[in-house]
Amino acid sequence: MRATARVLVYSDDAGTREQVRLAAGRRPAADLPPVEFLECATLPAVLSELDAGGIDVCVLDGEAVPAGGMGVCRQIKDEIFRCPPVLLLMGRPQDAWLATWSRADAAVTLPVDPGEFADALAALLRSRLSSTAA
Repeated sequence: MRATARVLVYSDDAGTREQVRLAAGRRPAADLPPVEFLECATLPAVLSELDAGGIDVCVLDGEAVPAGGMGVCRQIKDEIFRCPPVLLLMGRPQDAWLATWSRADAAVTLPVDPGEFADALAALLRSRLSSTAA
């Protein structure tokens, strides 16, 4: 097992980033390594971290401004080679069709429900870590 899993969290709202960290805890599931969070409040910071590599999962706030997480997701899926899986935070369940349009790998609604979020993050981390180990 790897020493840590790196999760990029994008939101212009520090409170949302904190919700994500608290919901995931030190590790979202017992079979996964501890999580290291990289917090980004702007699109340029997200792109810089993704260009540097080593990100296992991206958590993007669909309600972020001025660059919303849905548009950011679609952009990075087009521009980043072997883009990590994306967990999208949506404002409303009715926005699920937009999550599909953005090509997000999973989506949960805000405010973050710790159980639902940890399960979704764990599934994406398992998928990513097993594919990079092969």
